[in-house]
Order: sequence, then C-alpha cells, then structure tokens
Amino acid sequence: MLGISFEQLRFILHGAGWTLLLSLIGFAGGALLGLPLALLRSRGARLWRATTGALIQLVQGIPLPVLMFLCYFGISIAGYDLPSLAAAGLAMTLYSAAFLAEIWKACIQAVSKTQWEAAECLALRPLQCVRHVVLPQAARIAVAPTVGFLVQIVKNSSYAVVIGFFDLTYSARVVNNSTFEPFAVFSIAAVLYFAICYPLSVLSYRLEKRLRRV
Repeated sequence: MLGISFEQLRFILHGAGWTLLLSLIGFAGGALLGLPLALLRSRGARLWRATTGALIQLVQGIPLPVLMFLCYFGISIAGYDLPSLAAAGLAMTLYSAAFLAEIWKACIQAVSKTQWEAAECLALRPLQCVRHVVLPQAARIAVAPTVGFLVQIVKNSSYAVVIGFFDLTYSARVVNNSTFEPFAVFSIAAVLYFAICYPLSVLSYRLEKRLRRV
C-alpha cells in the first residue's frame, strides 16, 4: 500500500495511541491545575491575581518545544532521569493549565455578579458559592471552548518529538527514514491526526450551537 507495509502501518498506529495518551495526560493535568488558577485569577486577592497572572504569562510566552526541552533536560540536570513521557506530560500539563486557566477565568467572570450576591444573601460560604452557584453556570459557557482547545492539545502534542517521545509524528518519521516515502507516510499521519481532531471540532461546534439556544 503506497510502499508501506502492514507492519509499518501498525507501527504508525501504535504511535497514534501514544499521542492520545499524551493528549489525555496533558488535558487532565492541565484541568486539575487550571481550575484553581482560574479561580485565583478571577476571585482571588490582588497578590494572588498578580502572581498567578505572571506565571500564566510566563508559560504562555515560552514556545511549547522549548518548554519540553526545559522539562526534559532541566530536570535531568538536577539529577533525575525523567522519561520522555513524563517530561512531555509535564510540559503539556503546564501548557494546558496556562491556557485553560485563562479560558475558564473568562467563563467564571461571565457569570453575572448578581449570582454571587444572591449566593451571599443565602449565607453560602465562598467555596459553597463557587461550587453550587458559579461553577455550574460557568461550566455551560466553558464546554465549547474547552473542547475546542482539546483539539489544540492533540495537535501540539506532536512537539514531543523534539525530546524523542514516541508518538504519531515520531513513528511516522521512523517509517519515512526506512521507506523514503515521505508523501505516503506523512499523508497517513495527517489522516490519523484529522481522524482524532475532526470529531472534537464537530463536538465543539455542536455544543456551542446548542448552548446558544439554551
């Protein structure tokens, strides 16, 4: 098939599986870290807002490949032999957290101020107000842009190739080096990336369209 054997195709598909795993790690880690950052950015004290804002701007200002280099080689300099999956997952977590925090901060701030005041009138504590009143409303607003950003996470996971992580891009490059069929090999990789990202793009569009009607 286009100069690509079944074993080589299976090798590329194996790399696609690791791409999905890295994307899942990056999104899950980014969500766990990004939500507290979003809350601090939107409702925290001035010092917390300034500190978290500076950290987010720092991460957003560093290109993702450079961030992966820093996580992989920087930690090894400290004496820890970090596997490429752990380094890439850490870099993707920091990257995702920085952008998800900004997305979710905007969604939290989009909740009407009267909702906060109503919760206070009901004698709810700040955490109860956030958990039971604000976050459920902000979540509806955040669903579509969050799913849309997940597409970016999948595509940007390809940068992990710079630290030797075995993913879809890396496996395609290995097969290309053995077959010298770059068009066929990277066309397959492109189709696989499209097959992963397109359903997420459609889901994001449909969720956004549905939420507009609510």
